[in-house]
Amino acid sequence: MLQSLKIGAETVAPALLESCEVIDAIRYKAGFLPEVEIAYEPEIKTLWVTIRPELKPVFTLQLLDSLVKIQSAIVALWGAPDQYHRAPVRFLAFRGTGPFFTLGGDLDFYLDCLAKNDRASLTEYARLSAEGAIWNSGGLNGLVITLSTIHAKAIGGGIDAPRSCNVMIAEEQASFVYPEIKFNHFPITAVAILSRRMGQRAAEQMLLSGEEMSAAEFMAAGGLEAVVPAGTGESWIRKYCSDALPIHAAKTALFTAFNRRSGDLREELTHLGQIWTDCMLRLSPSAISKLQRIAQTQDRMLARVYQRHLTTV
Repeated sequence: MLQSLKIGAETVAPALLESCEVIDAIRYKAGFLPEVEIAYEPEIKTLWVTIRPELKPVFTLQLLDSLVKIQSAIVALWGAPDQYHRAPVRFLAFRGTGPFFTLGGDLDFYLDCLAKNDRASLTEYARLSAEGAIWNSGGLNGLVITLSTIHAKAIGGGIDAPRSCNVMIAEEQASFVYPEIKFNHFPITAVAILSRRMGQRAAEQMLLSGEEMSAAEFMAAGGLEAVVPAGTGESWIRKYCSDALPIHAAKTALFTAFNRRSGDLREELTHLGQIWTDCMLRLSPSAISKLQRIAQTQDRMLARVYQRHLTTV
């Protein structure tokens, strides 16, 4: 029972909330949250968000919506200026599970929209992709530090959501690749997000080459804050949060200042979303057929990988 939560109120501000109370408050404010799991560690004031897409390890419309709902709920509950000292969430950390971190965008969703000439759904997908990145980059309006850890292969536009965080790390076995250019496509938020971290030239090279980079190579290019041994990504984030907790106000202020200095991310991503939607709807029949083949190849690859994964568990 949430002793200090007023049903229907916009804020929850007890001196200390238990893990279950924080999670219940967020779930009550956010509503239905498919394809994610949330957990709270009160000792380091960290909310963990584990992405769990249901059919494929891709960023579905439902997953994007859940992430934005969680971000918005935290701000609605504890984002008022007078709530800072009592806010239970100081760090928002993202993690994945399974043999892949992500295969990127939801090709099956794209193909369905193209078959129906459904501009509205593509536009909403682009909007949610941008909204999640904006919240992450701004630390939920300077309320939290956002972090992500990558444990496995990350492909395409699915890299952008974790890279939009203030801090992104990867375990040494992880890898990163943007193959979109090879099928006449581009990831919605990558140009803006990567350029802010790697610089325009390095981001352009990565996006145009379509070549896979190891975690060490991605870090050398400016894409990561750290590369850590296998299985230690979450413990690295826990240590970071513990060390940063006493200087949280200063760190959030610095992240906010650098984020603002980089320009108006919302304006840029809104423009990129429009470009992406137009690009999708301009795909030729042959390009759409190629997307269909890629989606089918993903299905076959996943079947093999998950079969091997099950036999080794």
